[in-house]
Amino acid sequence: MSTDVWLPLPLEDLAPLPPSLNCLYWDGDGEFPADPARCALYVVPYMRGQEVSLRPLREMTSVRVVQTLTAGIDHMLPGIPLLPKGAQLCNAGGLHNTSTAELALTLALAALRDIPGAVRAQDEGRWAPAFRTSLADLRVLILGYGGIGAAIEDRLLPFEVASVTRVASRPRTAPRGPVHGVADLPALLPGADVVIVATPLTDATRGLVDAAFLARLPDGALLVNVARGAVVDTAALLAETASGRLRAALDVTDPEPLPAGHSLWRAPGVLITPHVGGPSTAFKPRAVRLLRGQLGRFAAGQPMEHVVATADETTSASTA
Repeated sequence: MSTDVWLPLPLEDLAPLPPSLNCLYWDGDGEFPADPARCALYVVPYMRGQEVSLRPLREMTSVRVVQTLTAGIDHMLPGIPLLPKGAQLCNAGGLHNTSTAELALTLALAALRDIPGAVRAQDEGRWAPAFRTSLADLRVLILGYGGIGAAIEDRLLPFEVASVTRVASRPRTAPRGPVHGVADLPALLPGADVVIVATPLTDATRGLVDAAFLARLPDGALLVNVARGAVVDTAALLAETASGRLRAALDVTDPEPLPAGHSLWRAPGVLITPHVGGPSTAFKPRAVRLLRGQLGRFAAGQPMEHVVATADETTSASTA
């Protein structure tokens, strides 16, 4: 059985590596580092796009684990039918919890306090004080209460929000209180001043934030999306923001990358960042810890962590 392992981080950054594994560096550029048929564990290059991520899979006839460095695995789903039966797809677990939760709070605060307007005024040399909305005393709904959602709540509480409502694919009880199922959304949305979307993109969540969803939000509500662009119906969001009824702060869009000239760029009350929830200085140390742990388990024949799909089986929704 092959023990070739492909890694997108420099090997010296991950040392010491298990001696039983033949670790090879490939970050998505250039030729493959070896015959893909000998690869047993493939760590997908980070932020290189779907085409690069999937390119070697068809030839990886002996692969047993495919490990992403992203929380979302929607870009890898077309590759699952290419994998040998029983091969596991693992996501990044909590790697991005810190950085993405930090950005979610940044976007919410920047939108509520109109930091984009202040930047424009600065560019014009114009002093323009105004009365803005504080995050304090607002009612926040987190849609997608997995690791990132819980990390967002951790960071919300010091800002003295009035309440945090948790929503996931299925109802359950979390350490901080009840988690509602998505079926409860129609009753919950009218009581949300801020909705932060952190749910994985699945068939069930694609277009979940649609015209009916947005219509239930109160006037002046803010939608923050740090999940995937396709969770939100762009046309419906444009209609609500064009009227000035709702505001939005988006780290992800549909389409993505957002083309020049797209209406979202100039929509009133919309703040956009270019999908930068994960890439920050918080990434590398957490990626190193994740990969060291997974490589150690793989070398020892122990069960892998963060398994979200298995070839010939249904993708897990545990990250929701």
